[in-house]
Amino acid sequence: MDHDLDHAGGYDPFFLGPPLPLPGVPRPVEDLPSTHFTVLFDTTAKLAAATAVNIDGDQLLDLPRDDRWELDPRVPADQQAGPGVYRDNRLDRGHLVRRADPVWGPPDVARRANTETFRYTNAAPQVDVFNQGKELWVGLEDHVLEYAETWRQRLSVLTGPVLRDDDPVYRGVGVPRHFWKVAVWATPDRAGVGHGDDGPRVRLASAGFLVDQTPMLGGVDLDEATRAARDADVPPPLGPFRTFQVPVSTVAELTGLDLGPAVDADVLPPTRARDAEPWVTLTRASDIVL
Repeated sequence: MDHDLDHAGGYDPFFLGPPLPLPGVPRPVEDLPSTHFTVLFDTTAKLAAATAVNIDGDQLLDLPRDDRWELDPRVPADQQAGPGVYRDNRLDRGHLVRRADPVWGPPDVARRANTETFRYTNAAPQVDVFNQGKELWVGLEDHVLEYAETWRQRLSVLTGPVLRDDDPVYRGVGVPRHFWKVAVWATPDRAGVGHGDDGPRVRLASAGFLVDQTPMLGGVDLDEATRAARDADVPPPLGPFRTFQVPVSTVAELTGLDLGPAVDADVLPPTRARDAEPWVTLTRASDIVL
């Protein structure tokens, strides 16, 4: 496996034309560039605070999976949620940057990107039950990219766990109850005020999503159940995935991240974003507001 990651180009903030910088994290993180993506890694949490990937839908290659997960050589092993977290249990090493997303360009570049997604710095514990909610979560980029392909065939996706101090702890790592994703693409700017270097003027458009793997425990005390799980060295109880479209501003508030122009580029109607219950429950791709 290629370990020369310090020379990887990483996420390109100008990939879409108008700038979309990496998320701003209000605490120290390790900037880990890889091929077509970057991980902003929180060594205290032992998980990524955020990731960002560029996707060129016109150059994607269909390569086989490479399931050889490895520690990232740029981060001390004891500061990563490594193989011990996932051993002998039903927790998945959930990709944050989806494996297929950075796999584009010349074959050697695409192969390198494919391999580099299988690093523990790009993983977070997720329940292994493959249900409709998780299937929808995995396929969100496909749906948004199909929409974006009508214009630029490019997409940038920001993803990460919602890291909370009260996340249930398992083997020394907080298990996130929520994960977030913000997809951003370029769209024609008919007002003529957007970015237009050497081409038609475009502006950014964005959509925010949240997945909830909180247990459906009814009257069961989550804290008590988590303590019992920890004492028995089993993962905390996590239930089926529920997927929502949410205002990008909500993602920023939940995570404490600065998502820059993605907040104002949100395609969710302002009236919906101001509702008391602005989260849109998604059961199928056609529920997504674009």
